[in-house]
Order: sequence, then structure tokens, then C-alpha cells
Amino acid sequence: MNARLKQAAEEFRSYIRLERNFSPLTVEGYRKDLEEFFAFLESEGIGGEEDIRYPEARLYVTRLYERELGRATISRKISSLRSFFKFANTRFGIDDQAFRSLYHPKKEEKLPQFFYEEEMAQLFEANAGNSPKEIRDTALLELLYATGMRVSELTGLSVQDADPDLDIVRVMGKGRRERYIPFGHFAADALGRYLDTARPAIMKGNKHDRLFVNMRGTPLTDRGVRHILEEMVKKAALHVSIHPHMLRHTFATHLLNNGADMRSVQELLGHASLSSTQVYTHVTKEHLRKTYMNAHPRA
Repeated sequence: MNARLKQAAEEFRSYIRLERNFSPLTVEGYRKDLEEFFAFLESEGIGGEEDIRYPEARLYVTRLYERELGRATISRKISSLRSFFKFANTRFGIDDQAFRSLYHPKKEEKLPQFFYEEEMAQLFEANAGNSPKEIRDTALLELLYATGMRVSELTGLSVQDADPDLDIVRVMGKGRRERYIPFGHFAADALGRYLDTARPAIMKGNKHDRLFVNMRGTPLTDRGVRHILEEMVKKAALHVSIHPHMLRHTFATHLLNNGADMRSVQELLGHASLSSTQVYTHVTKEHLRKTYMNAHPRA
């Protein structure tokens, strides 16, 4: 790789980590996107930054389509490279015209998947229990559903961040944006029980302040949360394939279905833009349409 490009990439990663306060997961995503692009340049025999023009950028995007990647993934990779070359242009004078001229692929119309209220009730009922593991899992599920926080935000919580007496949790979201989310008595009771009984039993002498822990007493990871949720869905005999964001979608959809306003939901979710939240209006409209078709005698 060209020495200036390599230096620009290293400084860009430091910039987004230290100055922009991007999460480790986001920084890693940028790193992978850049390394993939640099590998493409090498495979095509493109050595200098002066050789990276619009046709080369367009060829790279064509290669992404040939791999049958989703439109959202391709759009993210274009955004990563556009941000990098903008930075490289400002700091190193490297031309950024190639990716500035690229169009993002049209987004796929894909509605968020969510649980119906009856399914959530079934999920809670099937997983109720008195063992430390069952108490932990119930608290985890209650908090995700009650707050709509991202799984990465959940695994980053410390014990001090959640207060079951005040029914509120402090969350550090994307871009290190802090927000406070209230939760109801179901989540408060489950969390209080977990903190009083299950967590001390599971910790096994480990010394750290992470709120949710695995059965070895070490901090729970995003992958660990995914595994717990998959097991809970199996236990409830729900014929759905769960992904961690599904509870976030469920939280937003149920709030809007029950009369919450869009701005409030935006703040609770920690969305920087209202447009990110508006996708849920399509979900609620579809819910209304199905209700109408099932209930109206002349539908």
C-alpha cells in the first residue's frame, strides 16, 4: 500500500476513536472496510493514491455487488470510504473526488421484525424461574424490552448505571452520547432480584462492576446475549428466528402502537435523526392494515 495512504488510514482510526468517540465496534467496522478496499487496490495493481479515480471506485462497488452483498452493507462501505477520503483530503491533500461522486444504492424496503405483545408475554412466562441463571436471563430480557437499548449498550452497563429504586438507567450510546431511560416496575423488580440474589452468586469472587455477567462471573458479551436470547426463544417454543435488535424494534413498535409520539421514541432509542425512527411508522401502519383486514366484515 502507498505509504501516505497507510499513514492516513492509521491517523483516521485514531481520529474516529479519540476525537469522534466512536465505539470500538464502529472503529473495527471502519478498519475492516478500509483493509478490504486496500486489498482490492493491490489485487488490481493500483499502487498510488493518484490512481484512485471514479472508475476505480466504481469498479470496487461493482465487485461488492458481484459478491451479492446487501444494499445496506454496500452503502455502509461507501460511507466508510467517503469519510476516510474526506479526512485524507483534509489532512494529507489526497484527492477525495472518486468516492464523493459515488451514489449510494437505493435502500431495500425491509420492515423491522418485532414480537407481538402476546409473544412477549409467552417469552416471559416460559423463562420464569428461581435459579441464578433464570433470574439473570429474565432481568436481561426485561431491561432490553423496557428500554429498547442496543445490546452493545446493555453489555457496557456498570452496576452504577442502573437504579431499580429510581427506575432509570444511564446509557452510553453511539458517538458517546449519554441518555437516561426510564423503565417500569416489571424491569425494576427483575433487576432488583438479579442484583440482590443472582449476580452475587454468579460472580464467584470476580471483581468488576459490569452489570450483566456470564455463568463464569465475567462480563457478558454481545455474542453471549445473542445466545441467551436464542435459548429463551426456544424454551418459549416461538417459531421465530431472533436477533438482538428485534427487542429494540419491539420496544419502539409497541410504544407507537399504544400512542407514544415519534419524538419521544426517538429520544428513548437515542437516534440522532428522526428519519431513523420513522421506519417504525411503516410497521405500525402494516399492523393496522392487518388488524383491519382480519376484523372488518367487508375487508
